[in-house]
Amino acid sequence: MNFIVRIIISAVVAFGLSYVLKGIHIDEFTTALVLALVLAVFNAILKPILIILTLPITILTFGLFLFVINALIILLATRFVDGFRVDGFWWALLFSLLLSIMTSVLYGNARQDQAQQR
Repeated sequence: MNFIVRIIISAVVAFGLSYVLKGIHIDEFTTALVLALVLAVFNAILKPILIILTLPITILTFGLFLFVINALIILLATRFVDGFRVDGFWWALLFSLLLSIMTSVLYGNARQDQAQQR
């Protein structure tokens, strides 16, 4: 159940960000749902591999290179999700930062609401 809630929250935030950020284009909400699923798979499988491969540069940059990895995952998702376009690396970086922050806040609120209902 938590996985489904996370996917829906990510899709809503991504779709909303596409209206706010000029360099992010998502055609419809179903595209945002597919994007959220693809990002979940990439973050579960591909991101740990990239972190291990880039560990020296990540240590050298005090972890800031992880933002670059997130942006690259966003750019890779554009290749797999039809109807999702990013105008460049910097837009992908900004999108990944805002998506991470907003989904964390909203998912935290959703978990608090679930805890209060119990």
